[in-house]
Amino acid sequence: MIAIRLSTTEDIDALVEFNLRMALETEGKELNREILAGGVSALFAREGLGFYVVAEHPVQGVVAALMVTYEWSDWRNGCFWWIQSVYVRPEFRRRGLYRLLYEFVRKLAEGRGGVCGFRLYVEKDNEAARQTYVALGMGETYYRMYESR
Repeated sequence: MIAIRLSTTEDIDALVEFNLRMALETEGKELNREILAGGVSALFAREGLGFYVVAEHPVQGVVAALMVTYEWSDWRNGCFWWIQSVYVRPEFRRRGLYRLLYEFVRKLAEGRGGVCGFRLYVEKDNEAARQTYVALGMGETYYRMYESR
């Protein structure tokens, strides 16, 4: 039986590994493990940044995860919860784990209040992920994303 729960600092190693694998799989990027570990740890140290949710198998341990970060919307007088860093170990894919993680996040938001919606971004060629998000009631937005470094 898979358990869905808020992540703890004991999950940091798994979260770092998942992010390394996800970046390589989806974008062909090799992330710096030390910088990534600092980034993952920062989320636990600074509560206002967000949180992780994990799916835990009783024998295999943590097998899937996602991160939620916050974006204030003055237009809506509420926060969007951004779903990021979604990863499911390959042998556990297509088993509904993302759906379980997403439902957990939605219920958590209902309990906390002040959440005006959920957003995520997806790599433009990741059709499997896009279909999953649409099946859960999400739709593509009007906006495009830009970035500066």
